[in-house]
Amino acid sequence: MTDDIRHRYHSAQTIARNAGALALSYFQNFDSLTIESKSHQDFVSEADKNVEISVRAAISAAFPDDAIVGEEDAPTKGSSGFTWVIDPIDGTTNFIHGIPQWCVAIAIVQSAQTVAGVIHDPVHHECYHAMRGQGAYCNEKPIHTLQGRTLQNGSLGVGFSGRTRTSNNVITLIDLIARKGGVFWRNGSGALSLAYVASGKLLGYVEEHMNAWDCIAGQLLIAEAGGRVETQNADEMIENGGRVVVATADIFDEVQALADQAYGVSG
Repeated sequence: MTDDIRHRYHSAQTIARNAGALALSYFQNFDSLTIESKSHQDFVSEADKNVEISVRAAISAAFPDDAIVGEEDAPTKGSSGFTWVIDPIDGTTNFIHGIPQWCVAIAIVQSAQTVAGVIHDPVHHECYHAMRGQGAYCNEKPIHTLQGRTLQNGSLGVGFSGRTRTSNNVITLIDLIARKGGVFWRNGSGALSLAYVASGKLLGYVEEHMNAWDCIAGQLLIAEAGGRVETQNADEMIENGGRVVVATADIFDEVQALADQAYGVSG
């Protein structure tokens, strides 16, 4: 099945780049977008919808028997054993306000494992990608998580979504990080933050709840770049989402302990 995965992996990069080009054309005219509110601090634009339509069409044309799960439309079933998990624009709030921190995220799942992932940032011409067991890359350059750093010598990404039940947990987490002498960082795009961990820009990333289309591509990138990822079943993440804890190998246990203290023990 490796050839089947590899074919999809390379196709996913092309599809993500094409989707990024389309999204960028909308972003360059962000102030004229039609925008709807899905819930508190959760927006969708015509760009999100149209980019997802284009991604779904490209996947269906190339792999008609694959399932597709996306943020903006209903899942489509497949018979091949492969599921594509897509976020057309992660960081929509940034996108609709002209902030250049957003990306296209695509993951491919087989047998409850993420086997390939792509996070494409078209504004900065950075396409992060990984195939299970084959390392992680930005464009064609291998990437690696930071090494030899403590929590006091870098920034820890912290995510927060209006979907979570309370803001108290994230406030607790930020306080714990500060008391440890660390610095927290948030950019409004969880997927892009995960790519930053994989490429050595952040020490790690923690969020109480993420949907699969926001995180599973990035989790694979981090694992392939030498970091550590809290173990999860990709099929269960697609169904329910879950908390995300990732970090460099050096500080993962410490970061996981902070998440347990702030959010409650996982599982």
